[in-house]
Amino acid sequence: MEAMARLLSQGRSELAKAVVGQQEFVDQTLMAVLCGGHALVEGVPGIAKTLVVKLLARLLQIQFQRVQATSDLMPADILGSNVLNLATSTFSLHRGPIFTDLLLVDEINRMPPRTQAALLEAMEERQITIDGVRYPLTEWFTVFATQNPVEFEGTYPLPEAQLDRFLLKIKVAYPEAAQEAQILENHHHGFDARNLDALQLVPIETELLRQARRELQQVKVEGALFRYITEVVRRTRDWPALALGASPRAAISLLLAAKAVAAIDARDYLIPDDIKAAALPVLRHRMILKPEAELEGMDTDRVITEVLAAVDVPK
Repeated sequence: MEAMARLLSQGRSELAKAVVGQQEFVDQTLMAVLCGGHALVEGVPGIAKTLVVKLLARLLQIQFQRVQATSDLMPADILGSNVLNLATSTFSLHRGPIFTDLLLVDEINRMPPRTQAALLEAMEERQITIDGVRYPLTEWFTVFATQNPVEFEGTYPLPEAQLDRFLLKIKVAYPEAAQEAQILENHHHGFDARNLDALQLVPIETELLRQARRELQQVKVEGALFRYITEVVRRTRDWPALALGASPRAAISLLLAAKAVAAIDARDYLIPDDIKAAALPVLRHRMILKPEAELEGMDTDRVITEVLAAVDVPK
């Protein structure tokens, strides 16, 4: 786990130059990139969601594009389109912001369903199709999408097919009192989130990220843990409070994220606690509560905790 340890140590220390606290958010952001998965980031405005993603792209020296979602955003605004060149009477592709390594979609639930659907092929197959022609995306292609959990006017709920393509749903909370005071002190002494060049970030070599991904694939998993993951996911499908449980893709994502938890903990083998630690961010957005459960104040995090408690842990 040498490359993994170096990447995590440098990633945490460099991001800490701008982000105070939010350690769980930072770690789960790094986890998404290590796993090659996409992340849905939920939190109120002003808690550094966009800042962390922008810093991550700078740190990894990969291409970065940002899309501000609005109700009138069209698929071509993200994918691009073929444009007629009048001088040559030929069409050429005008590439949209999706042709990048790291794509940040701010307030994704403000996009209409047709535009949301434009991301499905890219997120699953890392390619897009324009006028019948397929265009491959880079090996680093990752989508980070943000949404506001308290503002619903003028929004469109994300369909289950799209939610299931996000490896993680990261919930970002307010910083603690001491951390918020430190944020104020940093701004008083000249920190400016609009001038990231002043941070003088020490970049992470792309080859180090590639090596860390290879190390992640080598994490050892005992057969009993495959069965444990399967049992956890299958239990959600007949859980009384749920109208929709987790899919087989969710089980694959849970295995991948649990291996990342193990690697972050500097281990090359999986234990049940890794699966438990990965369960909330991996499963919370893939399930639908029954209306009566919502009325009783239940949420998916609570249901996942109950499911984990009900499944026997392998010895």
